[in-house]
Amino acid sequence: MKKIIIPIILLVLVLFMIVGCSDKTTEPTLDAVTSATLSRYRENEVREYEGARLDPTIGPRDNSIQGVQTVSIDEYKLKLTGLVDKSLDLEYNDVLALDAHERKITLYCVEGWDATILWKGVLLKDIMDLAGINPQANTVIFHAVDGYTTSLPLEDIIDNQLILAYSANGLELPPEMGYPFIVVAENKLGYKWARWVSEIELSDDSDYRGYWEDRGYNNEADL
Repeated sequence: MKKIIIPIILLVLVLFMIVGCSDKTTEPTLDAVTSATLSRYRENEVREYEGARLDPTIGPRDNSIQGVQTVSIDEYKLKLTGLVDKSLDLEYNDVLALDAHERKITLYCVEGWDATILWKGVLLKDIMDLAGINPQANTVIFHAVDGYTTSLPLEDIIDNQLILAYSANGLELPPEMGYPFIVVAENKLGYKWARWVSEIELSDDSDYRGYWEDRGYNNEADL
């Protein structure tokens, strides 16, 4: 009898373990997209592109130097200054009239998070060509409405066809992401992605250091 009871007990234990494992696999698990992330998507925001999930364009918190900026587009001008043939003040629609470029690019922040977004904008070179690029220029300094600055080598901007974006995930750029324009500094850390851009200055100062670079951040900012 004992020989029969022992196998039965073992069988019950095995079945219990199997049922227990099965229960665990059927329990709800956290999806790759948390409820907090889902709540940050805007209405009609594109969430997938070329089979890859896109992140919300509005991040979980603001890390700008003076808070989210609100820009009146009726009063807005994008200035082109410095080593150019002629200084220009462009209206918002002047920029949108240039050829559009759309790309899926990931922004990597030094804080450790990243966001993959579908950006739409115009080539920075096309904008600068409107003013004429002086041969002495080697650096482009971006000024923002909140006083933030950063820079990129002119050669990098041209060779990598970097864009100034006005749209994210199929919608107008939100204020949190830099409306009306953000520099999509592909393959550079997030502090090179200037938001609320109000001026593009061409310079021959290759050692120029922007807001965070002047506070110890690497001026190359390569990934």
